[in-house]
Amino acid sequence: MTLHELNTLPKDHLAEELTRCCGSQAWVKRMLPFFPADDLVELLEDAEEQWWKCSEEDWKEAFAHHPKIGDIDSLKKKFAATAQWASGEQSGMNIASQQTIELLAEGNRQYEEKFGYIFIVCATGRSADEMLAILESRLPNDPGDEIEIAADEQSKITRLRLEKLLE
Repeated sequence: MTLHELNTLPKDHLAEELTRCCGSQAWVKRMLPFFPADDLVELLEDAEEQWWKCSEEDWKEAFAHHPKIGDIDSLKKKFAATAQWASGEQSGMNIASQQTIELLAEGNRQYEEKFGYIFIVCATGRSADEMLAILESRLPNDPGDEIEIAADEQSKITRLRLEKLLE
């Protein structure tokens, strides 16, 4: 889709496309006034600025729109609208060992139990072992620090998805 095509979508379709990039409805609503956008660079800047104006609950809503790292079944079912993007983002899982997959599943469980939301990482270009190392390094974090780290990862994912949307 081109920026012109995105700019000329009816508001409800525009909101659907933005939701594919970030699952926070507050963020989507904050973004709508920025259309029509003049260029991609400006749009990406606006997207990041509006993201950081959202609340922690808004961030958690966005996190909930992602499959857990390595959860291929949920990619296919719950996240059909973004499965192609998420699958590409998690392509490092395709060659992961069974042990790494099991350790990620256990780490995801511990993370969600501790922080109350799924582990969020911008997985593009990362192997399963790298994602596991990141997960393990973030598990000891203080919840106040971790929510900021997770929000920053979501911001990176949103940026990449906006770029993919406009390829």
